[in-house]
Amino acid sequence: MKLISLSEVASVIRSKNSGPYELTLDIIFNDKKIFNAACKEKVITESKIAELYGINEEQVISIVEFAPANAIKATIVRPIPSGALGETDVYGAQQHAPLLELKFNID
Repeated sequence: MKLISLSEVASVIRSKNSGPYELTLDIIFNDKKIFNAACKEKVITESKIAELYGINEEQVISIVEFAPANAIKATIVRPIPSGALGETDVYGAQQHAPLLELKFNID
């Protein structure tokens, strides 16, 4: 087994608005083998997203494994609604950083 970071095996790691009250985190893997390994190892779970983002698991709305695109999508409640006073990322495009160094084992 080899310990790797998500940023080593994903061609895309991004975040974006999913409406004014939600953020979506997208991870698109380089190939099917890595995607399948990540799904098998349960790299992205409600508890892992909650830990990375400092939120309660109940604030993780969904996690979807989308095999046709080798992608995993997680949607969470935004800590501050888009455009609200004190909110600093209206488009939600700068919220993916906690995922970059997430490490997991691969065969």
